[in-house]
Amino acid sequence: MSHFSPALRAKAEATVALYPKKRSALIPLCHLAQGQDGYLTEAAMVEIGELCEVTAAEVRGTATFYDMLHTDPVGKYVVGICTNIACMLAGGDDLLEHAEQRLGCAVGGTTTDGLFTLEETECLADCDIAPCVQVNHRFVRTTTPEALDALLDELAAGGRVDEIPSHGTLIRVERTVGLQVPKDVIAEERAAAGAAQAARMEGSK
Repeated sequence: MSHFSPALRAKAEATVALYPKKRSALIPLCHLAQGQDGYLTEAAMVEIGELCEVTAAEVRGTATFYDMLHTDPVGKYVVGICTNIACMLAGGDDLLEHAEQRLGCAVGGTTTDGLFTLEETECLADCDIAPCVQVNHRFVRTTTPEALDALLDELAAGGRVDEIPSHGTLIRVERTVGLQVPKDVIAEERAAAGAAQAARMEGSK
């Protein structure tokens, strides 16, 4: 019996079919599974492995490499606050400390109601609006304790559902077609690129 819902299982199979090699669908399937459960359960990783013809250990190894994939339960809203140099100088450490006090949980923890998980992040690449804050990997550009409190209250009340989806939802646009270039053309272009690289290496000697 599938761990996925019937609709999600069909979507997973269709996703695998898009790729020349099944294992190439591993990360997209992790996104689908996290969208269903909020994190990657053991059962989901086993099934993803079966679909991609890899071991569950390989699925876990891939998932644990990426911060956006969770292998343990998290809150509905994952709040990430950057404390890298630009954000630190702009008060990132203070904002993170405020968030801990406001939510009543330490960094890496989840509130008792299961609504919020707090994370300290590395650079989120929005340094011109520091300290940078994301919720479910969406920029919210909330830079003061007062603004953060207002945002948390709004989310707790069910607001911003169109702007900030459930924590499991990572894909904004779903892929619906596979590789459109004929295989012989791909082979020719790869051979030409390999020959060009070999020629460059030979010329550098």
